Amino acid sequence: MKFHFLSSKNTEAKEAEKKLVDMYGQNSAKEADCIVPIGGDGLLLKSLHSLNNLNKPFFGINYGSIGFLMNNIIEKDLNETINSAKKSYFKPLKMTATSIDKQVFEAYAYNEVSLMRQTHLASKIKIKINDVIKMEELICDGVLVSTSAGSTAYNLSAHGSILPLDSNILALTPISAFRPRRWRGALLSETNKIEFHVLDNKDRSSSVTADNVEFRNIDKVNIESSNDNKCLVLFDSKHSIEDKILNEQFNF
Repeated sequence: MKFHFLSSKNTEAKEAEKKLVDMYGQNSAKEADCIVPIGGDGLLLKSLHSLNNLNKPFFGINYGSIGFLMNNIIEKDLNETINSAKKSYFKPLKMTATSIDKQVFEAYAYNEVSLMRQTHLASKIKIKINDVIKMEELICDGVLVSTSAGSTAYNLSAHGSILPLDSNILALTPISAFRPRRWRGALLSETNKIEFHVLDNKDRSSSVTADNVEFRNIDKVNIESSNDNKCLVLFDSKHSIEDKILNEQFNF
């Protein structure tokens, strides 16, 4: 099997990359059978965004701080581990954002799309689902929409629900909601189309981020699940992502 290895900047990840290249050789991403990011979740997400057009599977190895989406350090044969790995397809969110001056931006997110206040003033956001107004005004620091794969990241920190990977559900989660104070968000089918309108957007300016890409001074955001740029991510059969998501719900 041909591998393309890439690593984050930390010393341990660089040393692991060198060791694996010495053992298995290095191939271009285009020629490889599998792309192997060595680092943390951020490196895996960056790799998915930059290399998904090659239609290659990804097998991440954890040398980061958390590495929830990564596999444990491999001590046995990498070929054997990957051949027996469990397959998980990561379906991204497609975000279309319109700025106050009518510029239109598009981006994809494998974890989440988050709309956040830019100033000391709280954001005021109108929420529509499938063109129907579900909330006239949410006063908050922000609001996010998370995929099941991203539900254990920012979404969980904002007290959103953890979603099984095969649930076909999106988590819509407020960030520090002021009004309505007790609203904890919603769980939505992947078939739903979500729309955020920023109210009083000149005084209460907001930015939107799709994974690691940010756009500022936003008026409106449309979000939907997309089959475009779907990626195949591999997990060690003994430590599947489904098991990680299940176990995370019982950690305190």
